[in-house]
Formats: sequence, C-alpha cells, structure tokens
Amino acid sequence: MHKIAKFVSLLFAFFLLSSSVMATELKVGWINIERIFREAAPAQVATKKLEKEFDKRQVELQKMGKQIQDQQAELDKNGMTMSEGERAHKERDLANLNRDFQRMQREFREDLNTRRNEEFASIQERANKAIKEIATTENYDLILTDAIYAGPRIDITDKVIRIIDSGSK
Repeated sequence: MHKIAKFVSLLFAFFLLSSSVMATELKVGWINIERIFREAAPAQVATKKLEKEFDKRQVELQKMGKQIQDQQAELDKNGMTMSEGERAHKERDLANLNRDFQRMQREFREDLNTRRNEEFASIQERANKAIKEIATTENYDLILTDAIYAGPRIDITDKVIRIIDSGSK
C-alpha cells in the first residue's frame, strides 16, 4: 500500500512538473474583433460609407413611422366621431401603410446587413493577415478571439489595429 501511495505521489508530481513546463512554452495572444471593427481606420471609413449610403432610406423610414403615428393618433382621437365607412377606410389605409412600413424596414435591414458584410469582409481578411503576421514574427502558439476573460498581458488587439491602419495609408 505504501508503494502505491509513493507511485501516485510521483505520478502527480510528474504531471504538475510537465504541465508547468508546457505552460511556460505556450505563448498565447487574444484579440477583440469587435474593437478592431470599431477602431481600425478602414472599419471607420466603411461605417461612414454605410451611414452615407443608407441615410436617405433611414430618414424615409423615420418619416413613414411618424406618418403612421400621426394617423393612429388621429384615428384614436376622432375615430368615435367618424362615420363607420370613413373610420373603416382610415383603418384600412393605416393597416396598408403599416404593412408597407414593415416591408420597407425588413428590406432596409437586409440590405444594410448584406452591405455591412461585404464591407467588413475585407477588413476581416486584413485582420486575419495581421494576426498571422504577428503570430509568426512574435512566435505565438495560439491566438484566441473569444474568451470569458483575457488579461491585458495577452491582448494584442492594438498591434493588429496598428498593422491594419498602416496598410490602409
């Protein structure tokens, strides 16, 4: 029994020693993709481009939403004094306007998401190249993009942003 306890203790010590050696050899980095998409110069340019491209449609949707609110308020306020036919006509108009609004809103979101994906695909590609460059030049074994917690010591997001920004000039 004493020999088994000694063997288990030696085995446990071996695992502790080997895991600490492995931990010192493994170089890990972490990047915050959302921050890259927010702060990198090409991402900011793409965001402004999308805002400019979709601004007119967004204003149009806001006007339409206001029109729906106004018609609903008028119907709520004056609906009791209207004839049944007039009230039914206004309710039908409001329902049609609301349906058109929802369709336009859905199309707007789909178009915006498609264009955002197109614009940010090239930024993602540039970020991947920058990450690979950092990994090879600085001998990283593992670079993570998702973690519950990552300390500032392993955060290489700033380096990635600098490389992306230097390539956009």
